[in-house]
Amino acid sequence: MYKKLLLAYNGSVAGQKALLESRELAQWGQAELHLVAVMPMALNAVVAEGIVFSTEQEAAHRKSFEQVLAQGLSALADQGFAATGELLLGDPVHEICACAKRIGADLIVVGHQHKNSWVQRWWHASISPSLIEEAPCSVLVSIL
Repeated sequence: MYKKLLLAYNGSVAGQKALLESRELAQWGQAELHLVAVMPMALNAVVAEGIVFSTEQEAAHRKSFEQVLAQGLSALADQGFAATGELLLGDPVHEICACAKRIGADLIVVGHQHKNSWVQRWWHASISPSLIEEAPCSVLVSIL
């Protein structure tokens, strides 16, 4: 039975479905819930197409991730679950796995939405396959 669940949450519809499923798992096994949102590092960095993020854009980006995390924690609290949460910075797969190790998670829960074409799959790479390969514990992929 799972005693500590780590939910990687991004606020998407697939993420919301995973949030609901983690809540049901936690209730069933009386497990602790830990919610994370992962913000990719972009501070003053040149990214695709030569775009540069300013400090102001970085702050706005961080605020949006903090709001997603707060929304997830609020949704769990509304259902009677006391969850901890944190914003992580960096590569999502690496940060989720490192957090799972640090907190001793038994299960990582992540949402996934199928892409319709190979272009969508290539352009918007999913973290689910890499997470499954790298995770230090079991992974539940909630498919939308």
